Amino acid sequence: QVQLVESGGGSVQAGGSLRLSCAASQQTYDVYSMAWFRQAPGKGREGVAAISTRGISSYYADSVKGRFTISRDNAKNTLLLQMNSLKPEDTAMYYCAAAFGGWKGGWNNNRAYAYWGQGTQVTVSS
Repeated sequence: QVQLVESGGGSVQAGGSLRLSCAASQQTYDVYSMAWFRQAPGKGREGVAAISTRGISSYYADSVKGRFTISRDNAKNTLLLQMNSLKPEDTAMYYCAAAFGGWKGGWNNNRAYAYWGQGTQVTVSS
């Protein structure tokens, strides 16, 4: 069982930056592939970025490529998402998710993730 707790959300103006963190309770954190998803009001949950167990491979949604960077610190059981050049369309609840081992059905398949955090709100104003 993995418990995930996100932090770092807030309200910023367009063009600003935020850094999201996700703390994992599991000691064997490095066996989990990790990802960030987001969900805006009235929309489905979409994959934002994902990173492999050892941080060698990372993947991004086209809408955030070049602006967001996902990273992980396995020694600290922490997942990060650096978000730069934020846009109003980035406004959403952001969730951290963990999948044991690799991804089944692709990194952005939310069914591949067994564990989810409670979310942290990001609001970007124009």
